Amino acid sequence: MMRPTKARLGVVGFAVTLAMLAYIQRVAISQAASPMSTELGLDKGQMGWIFGAFALSYALLEIPMGALGDKFGVRRVLAPLVLIWSAFTALSGAAWNFTSLLVMRFIFGAGEAGCFPNLTKMLSVWLPRRERVQAQSLMWACTRWAGAVTPPIALLVITAVGWRWGFAVFGLLGALWVAAFWFFFKDDPAKHKGVNEAELQLLEGSRALAEEGGGGWSKIFTDVNVLLLVIQYTAFSFVWYFYVTWLPTYLIEAWGLTFAQAAGYAILPLLFGGFGALISGMIPARIPRRAIALFGFVATAALLFTVTKMQNAMVAMVLMALASFCSDLTMPISWNTCVEIGRRYTATVAATMNMFSGLAGFAAPVLGGYILLSESRNWNALLYMMVAAACISAVCWLFLNPDRLAEKNAEIDGSKN
Repeated sequence: MMRPTKARLGVVGFAVTLAMLAYIQRVAISQAASPMSTELGLDKGQMGWIFGAFALSYALLEIPMGALGDKFGVRRVLAPLVLIWSAFTALSGAAWNFTSLLVMRFIFGAGEAGCFPNLTKMLSVWLPRRERVQAQSLMWACTRWAGAVTPPIALLVITAVGWRWGFAVFGLLGALWVAAFWFFFKDDPAKHKGVNEAELQLLEGSRALAEEGGGGWSKIFTDVNVLLLVIQYTAFSFVWYFYVTWLPTYLIEAWGLTFAQAAGYAILPLLFGGFGALISGMIPARIPRRAIALFGFVATAALLFTVTKMQNAMVAMVLMALASFCSDLTMPISWNTCVEIGRRYTATVAATMNMFSGLAGFAAPVLGGYILLSESRNWNALLYMMVAAACISAVCWLFLNPDRLAEKNAEIDGSKN
C-alpha cells in the first residue's frame, strides 16, 4: 500500500513561519515606542493612535482580504500582501512626524489584514480534519513565542542600529518568505508535484469542505454561530492587545521597572500564551472544545482581577502570564470553528471574526492612551475592563458548540462520498 507523502507538512511550515513573522513585525513597535516618542516628540495620546492605526486598518480590510482569498486563491492574494506589509514595516523607520508614522502603520495593518484568514483557508485545504486543530495550535503557539522573544530581540536590534534601521531589518524578512512561498506553494494539492495519490486521498474530505457548503454569503452573515464567534473573539482581543502595546509602559510606570527589566517581563504573557495554544491541540478529542474555551475565559477573568490586588511585580506578571495561558487555550478552537462554520467561505468567516478583533485592537490602546493622559493615570481601570471582556467571551461559549458543527460537516461530506 502506498504511503502518503508529506508535502502538507511544508505548507504547515509556511503557515507557521509567516504567522511568526507577522507577529514579530507587529510587536516590534512596542519596544521602539520609547525612543520613537522621544525623537518624534509624541505624547501618550499620539502613541495610542499609532498603536491603534495598525488595528483599525487591519480590521477594516479583513473581510475584503478574506473574500479575495476565497475567490482568487491563497497564493495569488497572500504573496503580494506580504510584500506590501513588509515594505511598510521597513518604511516605518523613515517616519519624520506623527502623521507620517500614522499613515505607514495604517497601510502596514491593511496588508496584514489578509494574513490569518488566508492561512486558515490554506490549512483547511491542505490538512485532514484530525490534523487541522493541531496545526492551528502549533501556529498560534509559535506566533506567541515569536511575540515573546521580540521585545529582547527588538531591544538588541534597536540598541545596535537604532529604531529606524531596526524596522528595515524586520521588513526584509517578509521578502525572503515570499520568494520561497511562491516557488513551493499551490492552492490545490492535486497540482503540487510533491503530493502522491495516497496523500491526495487523505486530503479528499478537506478539499470537499473548502469547495462546497457554507450556505452562501447571506447565511454566513446571519448565522448566530458567526455572531457568537465574533463577539467572543473581539472581547478576547481587547485583552490580548494590552500585551503587545501598553505592557512595557505599564511595567515601567506602574511597577517602576527599568526599560531592560520591562522588556524581560513583557516576554511572560506571550510565552505562556504559546504554551496554552500548543496544549490546546494536545487535549483529547473526547473533551468538548466548548468546555475548554469556557474554562479558559473564566480563569482569565479571575487571574486578571487578582493582578490588580498584587503588591509585587513578579507575582503580578506570573498571574498575567497564567491568564494569557488560559485565554490562548481558546485560540486554535476559535480559528478551527471558522472552518466548520464557513466551509467554502472559511477565509470570509475567519476575516469577519478577525475584523472585529482588529476593532478591539484599535479601541484598546487608544482608550488606554486617553486613560493614561488623565490625572489619575489608573492602570487598574484598564485591567478591570480586561476582566469584563474575558467574562463576555466566557458567556458566548455557553452557546457555541464546534464539536456539533464538526459532526454535521462529517455527515454532509460522508453522504456525498
